[in-house]
Amino acid sequence: MAHNVAGVNETRPVQSYLAASWARLKKDKIAIVALVILASIALLSFASPWIATFILRHDPNEINLDRIFAPPDAQNWIGTDEYGRDVLARVLYAGRVSLSIGLTVSAVSMTLGVMVGLVSGFFGGLIDDISNAVIQTLMNIPLIFLLILLSLLFRPTPVMLAIIIGITGWMGTARLVRGEVFSIRERGYVDSARSVGAGNWRIMVRHILPNVASLIIVVAAFAVAGAILVESGLSFLGVGVQPPTATWGNMLINSREYIKSGPWLVAAPGVMIFLTILSIFLLANGLRDALDPWLKE
Repeated sequence: MAHNVAGVNETRPVQSYLAASWARLKKDKIAIVALVILASIALLSFASPWIATFILRHDPNEINLDRIFAPPDAQNWIGTDEYGRDVLARVLYAGRVSLSIGLTVSAVSMTLGVMVGLVSGFFGGLIDDISNAVIQTLMNIPLIFLLILLSLLFRPTPVMLAIIIGITGWMGTARLVRGEVFSIRERGYVDSARSVGAGNWRIMVRHILPNVASLIIVVAAFAVAGAILVESGLSFLGVGVQPPTATWGNMLINSREYIKSGPWLVAAPGVMIFLTILSIFLLANGLRDALDPWLKE
């Protein structure tokens, strides 16, 4: 009996979008290293209460005048500050605040920016004109002036500061998404979806939004990194998160006067900011390529 093997076609299971994206991301060694570094920093930062209590055995706000500017040793692994407080405990606690600010800013600005950009780019016309007018108006409001004004009225909490930065920083995202949607809405698969009866919202969510996902990922990463830098700049002006709450930004700014007495005070938050932002950018670059639905193996 002859075996008909020539006409047999093996059917390979179709990879899901996320599985295919993860497979591409794993091939990017730089992005994976960045992911590991960023995950480690986030884990250490958000586990800081446990680490400070059971491993370091130091309260980040505990003042010890007998150990002012103590260099790194077995008792204080990366030294103490001008009040004798453990720098490592403060850096870990500060990481929680800085990362939370970055994530909150990104969530607020991306939610507003993507929604406005998606609707504006898809419908165009009067809706696009109105959104552009709103964006242009908001972009003329100086963020620094607004934050200084609010700081004169009350001391901003980290959450309040993040929300303010996010609300005043979504316009650039909206313009980027709008430009992409203008191009995508004219493609053949959008017309095909419309011809079989798909509604506008289904087309936007199922067919257009996934094709701008790579752009959104990159912009979101820049928003997190940018928020950390903005908070540092605001701390320099005295309108950021106020002590005794520690952030990488205000730790770095406050330590500039003690660079000779305790160089570790500058190095610790500076290295954390550098590693975090670099890792975010490298990971975002890898995710952009991995999530691109047009990328071919």
